[in-house]
Amino acid sequence: MKTTLLHIKNMVCPRCIDAVRNLLEQAGYRPTDVTLGQAQLDTSTPADPVSVAPMLREAGFDVIMGRADQLTEQIKSALVEYLEHLRTARMPLTTSAFLTDRFAATYSHLSKVFSRTANLTIEKYLIRLKIERVKEMLSYNEMTLSEIAEQMRYSSGQHLSNQFRQVTGRSVSEFRRDLMPRRLSLDQLV
Repeated sequence: MKTTLLHIKNMVCPRCIDAVRNLLEQAGYRPTDVTLGQAQLDTSTPADPVSVAPMLREAGFDVIMGRADQLTEQIKSALVEYLEHLRTARMPLTTSAFLTDRFAATYSHLSKVFSRTANLTIEKYLIRLKIERVKEMLSYNEMTLSEIAEQMRYSSGQHLSNQFRQVTGRSVSEFRRDLMPRRLSLDQLV
């Protein structure tokens, strides 16, 4: 089955977009638009997802075949954008409002599909995502825990600290003392 739209797993940043675009171009395809989780190809160079998958897999990506898997990856990409929305919006939307606006579907539907395919709730995935962003901020050592908590929309530094320990099994202080703190790439969260 030839297609002009590929759904691609593990695209989590602008460098991933560049990498996928370069891989497709090197393989002779002409991508017209590459975004997080998707690559639109010129209609004159449609691709068979099965034949493109090994090339992408070698670089740490994968082609998503099923609709539920595609929607789950789109939700993950949207949640990465939601973190930026949380950080910058004066009055940020709730997670459910953000996702229902983005996908024009009920949160209940999105949540069921996500939970079934990712074996994790949207809320738990978002918490993991937030904690990875907190690890990043902590490793720069430029902000206090209270400032990070405020930026990430936690009710307090203590709330952030408690959630950090729940997710990582370590305290924030232990993480800061570690000379080489372990962070996860976003594609390892599920």
